[in-house]
Amino acid sequence: MKNIFVIILLIVSSCTAPSKINISNTTSANSNVVIDGKIYATAYQQRSAEYRALCFQAFNIAHERVDEIAIAKTEKPKAIVTDIDETILNNSPYEAHQTLQGKDYNYNAWLEWSAMIKADTVPGALTFLKYAASKGIEIFYITNRSEKERAFTLQNLQKFNFPNSDSAHLFPSKGSSSKEERRQNIAASHSIVMLLGDNLGDFSFLFDKKNLDERLQNVNSVGAEFGKRFIVLPNPVYGDWENALYNYQPLTPAQKDSVIKSSLYKY
Repeated sequence: MKNIFVIILLIVSSCTAPSKINISNTTSANSNVVIDGKIYATAYQQRSAEYRALCFQAFNIAHERVDEIAIAKTEKPKAIVTDIDETILNNSPYEAHQTLQGKDYNYNAWLEWSAMIKADTVPGALTFLKYAASKGIEIFYITNRSEKERAFTLQNLQKFNFPNSDSAHLFPSKGSSSKEERRQNIAASHSIVMLLGDNLGDFSFLFDKKNLDERLQNVNSVGAEFGKRFIVLPNPVYGDWENALYNYQPLTPAQKDSVIKSSLYKY
């Protein structure tokens, strides 16, 4: 009887083991580099002390630059132009919400998030901009949030008392992702002494819809501006670095995965 019982256990074990292996294989086959990568990057943004340190580093450098700028003479009033998302407001809860559902960016879902007015500040951002404003520098906000988000965006900025957080200083997108025209509108009346952003398009038209090689070459050509007039904040989750990989084309998740994997240097 004991031998029969052992044989039955062995048969059951041999039948159940393959199903566990198949589940593991299925999970691996259905994994998505874009979504899984953004989960990992969002965890870095939310939980790593290194991310916070990088933000403080950026704003510490900006603080030193403002001390120099404040005593310099300019023909027009001084202005700092800043991006909003992932530069002064942190939207990582939205990224977490989307990626944990296996979804990438979606405009309607984004609108729901922005309407909640729950984005927190990026570490160091509020303190720095208040300091710059105390030195007589006006703050302008250029964002690729849509015009329909103007009220939500202002409320989120005003929630933390960001300086100059009024409609006259907020420049949302009116259809174009390029920020050059909006920068020029500000430059007509002010001397732009510093720009803050997490995406290279926040700084210059040199990076608007450029391919990977052009982006790298143009970074080299204006390298002296970084840490001086251009202050870059870390954002590993999204941006034109990713769009440039796809050559700014709408791709399926499978196509994106293929592009990302094929773009990597390896040995």
